Amino acid sequence: MRPQPPWTLLPAAVGARGRAGALPLCSLALLSLQVMLVGDSGVGKTCLLVRFKDGAFLAGSFISTVGIDFRNKVLNVDGVRVKLQIWDTAGQERFRSVTHAYYRDAHALLLLYDVTNRASFDNIQAWLTEIHEYAKQDVVLMLLGNKVSSPERVVRREDGEKLAKEYGVPFMETSARSGLNVDLAFVAIAK
Repeated sequence: MRPQPPWTLLPAAVGARGRAGALPLCSLALLSLQVMLVGDSGVGKTCLLVRFKDGAFLAGSFISTVGIDFRNKVLNVDGVRVKLQIWDTAGQERFRSVTHAYYRDAHALLLLYDVTNRASFDNIQAWLTEIHEYAKQDVVLMLLGNKVSSPERVVRREDGEKLAKEYGVPFMETSARSGLNVDLAFVAIAK
């Protein structure tokens, strides 16, 4: 049986007057989960986060994340309110020492590669080595092949499935552009 992620119980926000009013007790608690998006620069981590949080796609020029950024979103997962604190990391090598410090606090990691960029897929093994070195042993991990709505695919779905099976991690293909499986990926790690 897979160990459950280490959840943290936090008080939920209360009404404007500081009272919970007639809310049932179950709505006064909020589970908090820290999620990191990791992978090479340009694989679509920021676009995936913006699609999930705001329902929008960042079209236009590519701007790299500098260091680390985060956003929050509260979900209802099987009747439980779950606050996802999602950390968007820089994929460039020069920021790796900064992101290493965040691994140990992460409850879940979404490891992304770009299906239109073979090098980003080939680098997954290096990312997994880094994750095993710096993250908690019981961290929840999922592999995501992103940008599947692009016609310039060079990494087959079967390659992603094979790699995920080899490392014993769940796998899913996503598209920040179309929204394909974006919400599903975040909900899956929240469960």
